[in-house]
Amino acid sequence: MAGIKHRIMKGDRVRVIRGNDRDIEGAVLEVLREKARVRVDGVNIRKRHTRATEANPDGGIITFAAPIHVSNVMLIDPTGEVASRVRTHLEEDGTKERIAVKTGNPIPKLQ
Repeated sequence: MAGIKHRIMKGDRVRVIRGNDRDIEGAVLEVLREKARVRVDGVNIRKRHTRATEANPDGGIITFAAPIHVSNVMLIDPTGEVASRVRTHLEEDGTKERIAVKTGNPIPKLQ
């Protein structure tokens, strides 16, 4: 799985296309390239019970977004507000640019 390239980056807006959270949109919080997964804000919310420690003296229930597989999300075109597949285009100066397939608009890097 280490050789798989992903076109989704931290900060991108994506729409979930499969699973219990289908059609929910959110920002990518983290990309786990080795496992081919992404964490999306407000998607796949889990709860974990923790006991009290010195760092967290109250303990309690922690809510967090668990990772989902990268194949279950589609990148949203910022100008057209539609979910689209992504192609890369190599510019003359050697830089790569992400292009939305549906609209043909470039998708800027937000990092």
